[in-house]
Amino acid sequence: MVPASRIGRRAGGRVRHAVRIAAILMLGFATCFLAGFGWFSGHVSRLSTPADPQAADAIIVLTGGQARLDAAMGLLASGKGERLLISGVHPAASRKQLQIAMGGDSALFDCCVDIDRAALDTIGNAEESAKWVEEHGYGSIIIVTNNYHMPRSLLEMGRLLRDARLEPYPVVNSKLDDGRWLVKPQALRVLFTEYNKYLVALVRSVLPLRLQHGGLSLADASLKE
Repeated sequence: MVPASRIGRRAGGRVRHAVRIAAILMLGFATCFLAGFGWFSGHVSRLSTPADPQAADAIIVLTGGQARLDAAMGLLASGKGERLLISGVHPAASRKQLQIAMGGDSALFDCCVDIDRAALDTIGNAEESAKWVEEHGYGSIIIVTNNYHMPRSLLEMGRLLRDARLEPYPVVNSKLDDGRWLVKPQALRVLFTEYNKYLVALVRSVLPLRLQHGGLSLADASLKE
């Protein structure tokens, strides 16, 4: 018969071994996570707005700031795309209010701008954008959003727009390419939050996907509100 004390020592040894393995795995995970965050932040901070982007069939801008809207309207006015989708517009915002806020030629806005009010987040932006692209048969799209939001936006868009060429047009509000994000709490918080969302999107991008085709929740471009 094996003494109880020896059994207890064996059990204790197995527990200590399991704890050590768990600690090593946690340390490895934390190291990978922080290294990934460093890469992500460095990549985002080096993104810059193209001076003369390649023309595409159409332009999609994800709402979230005036600078994004102004940039998208400028691209449309310069002929970089034949049509513009503004995705994620608040349901209470009318076409007229949006046109005034964005400025530019009202005739161009009336003829060539579509509005998506259904999307509530980046996933919704991708779903509504995919419907719009499929409806018009576009093969190349300029994606307009902030630099920190661009990696996740391209992931979500790429899941659904596999046959379209996506051209990123990052809007840069604050230059952080010299590492200043490390000493700016607000920038650090935004980057860390976006990095976590990016990881979730990365996991989602490799999972089976079924796009639910429904009605396109866009305001008719000819509608005057």
